[in-house]
Amino acid sequence: MAGNIATRAAYGDALVEFGSDERIIVMDADLSKSTKTDGFQKKYPDRHINMGIAEANLMCTAAGLATCGKIVFASSFAVFAAGRAFEQVRNSICYPNLNVKIGATHAGISVGEDGASHQAIEDIAIMRSIPNISIISPCDAASSRFAVKAAIENDGPFYLRFGRLAVPQIYDENTKFEFGKGMVLKDGTDVSIIANGLMVQYALEAAKILAEQDINARVIDIHTIKPIDRDIIIKAAKETGCIVTAEEHTIMGGLGSAVAEVVTSEYPVPVKMVGIEDKFGKSGNPYELLEIYGLTAENIAAKAIESMQML
Repeated sequence: MAGNIATRAAYGDALVEFGSDERIIVMDADLSKSTKTDGFQKKYPDRHINMGIAEANLMCTAAGLATCGKIVFASSFAVFAAGRAFEQVRNSICYPNLNVKIGATHAGISVGEDGASHQAIEDIAIMRSIPNISIISPCDAASSRFAVKAAIENDGPFYLRFGRLAVPQIYDENTKFEFGKGMVLKDGTDVSIIANGLMVQYALEAAKILAEQDINARVIDIHTIKPIDRDIIIKAAKETGCIVTAEEHTIMGGLGSAVAEVVTSEYPVPVKMVGIEDKFGKSGNPYELLEIYGLTAENIAAKAIESMQML
């Protein structure tokens, strides 16, 4: 698919771009070619550290370097960064509120053939539960660059969620992103589709399907999950009356839960969720897996219609 870029690749490119800042140190758990931090390693070898297959040690060492005024990007697969190193992220990074940025790649079931053991589908839920940490889940290369830039410019722990699969581009280098603020990609009055990660592309396709049925859908990219943009969600609830969320993650504790928390406390409306429903992933072709688990434009459109019927 020409022109498609994986967000993990954009992550690596952004580290190289911003790497002239000598405060930045990039660390990896023996996965630099996969997490795409090898570009930084080649350009700034003195500020790249391979910690080996030792994720807990990676996070603790990153925390130590952060106490010395460094901006540390600790990179690994999402399933290891959020899962294997949870205690170290919680107690060594987030509890003292240190300036460590976790670059978590290979998130979601679109990891494909690597299977359930490597498909992080609960990482956002895990990270959301920890105080002090900010979370960004970009949908394309431009928003991935923004995620890295925002992490550098804002103090404190960050969890940056990147994918393995090359995806179509939504934004360009001139897009004005704002940390903590969602992006309205298409306005609409009948239903709001709120998505992040690669599901943003499917949300836009779903809006086209709905338009063929004379349904005008609003599409919102919530790239920053924590802190979440409450204003854009409440506005969508008030103006469209119903919401569908779409995420490459379990529907428990992820984007859908975050949106529902805002809606139920501020302006209750029907909320339907498209995501993985209490199941592990499995090995297979990424696109086939997305279809098997209902992470498709057609399913988003169907859920949109269901939410409208609840009004």
